[in-house]
Amino acid sequence: MSEPAQILVIDDHPLLRKGVLQLIDMDDELSAVGEASNGADGVELAKTLDPDLILLDLNMRGMDGIATLKALRKEGVVSRVVIYTVSDNDEDVVEAMKAGADGYLLKDMEPEDLLERLKQAAIGKMVVSENLTSILASALRTKPKTDAIDLNNLTGREKQILKLIASGLSNKMIAKKLDIAEGTVKVHVKRVLKKLQLRSRVEAAVWGIQQGL
Repeated sequence: MSEPAQILVIDDHPLLRKGVLQLIDMDDELSAVGEASNGADGVELAKTLDPDLILLDLNMRGMDGIATLKALRKEGVVSRVVIYTVSDNDEDVVEAMKAGADGYLLKDMEPEDLLERLKQAAIGKMVVSENLTSILASALRTKPKTDAIDLNNLTGREKQILKLIASGLSNKMIAKKLDIAEGTVKVHVKRVLKKLQLRSRVEAAVWGIQQGL
């Protein structure tokens, strides 16, 4: 049996945060490794823990979810980030995806549905609440600067990593397939995103597919 996916929860609502943490720990395929009540602490924890997945509240006091997400990506955190919010506003969805989110879930979903989506996100799949899919599709069609990106900027190994990302594999699965350390995969992923001027694995996967990888 593979190791459970490690999840960090960043949410300024203590009751909901604790409830989500308890829910996660009830599932054998998931493990809550940390929690933060604000964006700044969340960024520092993410850098320390390097979780597989970060569940991030959008409407936090002070440093909100978008600012936190941008800070995570600026700090080189490659963990998948799923926004978890009550807002189904079109602009919020688009802004979150452009900032590098790997998914967008609404807080009114059933607990079992949340767990299933987290499992999907943990293995590299994009997750989004069903009524937001058309908005998400539109957001992905507006990726910046990708026309100017040259695949030849990548090394052979980096192209290999990108192809596996496009196939939906997680870092752990890529490491196993290539028989290299997971830490080495994470370094390659960071370099791929930087060279391709992309902000998330989702953008990298979509771009890779568009290139015929």
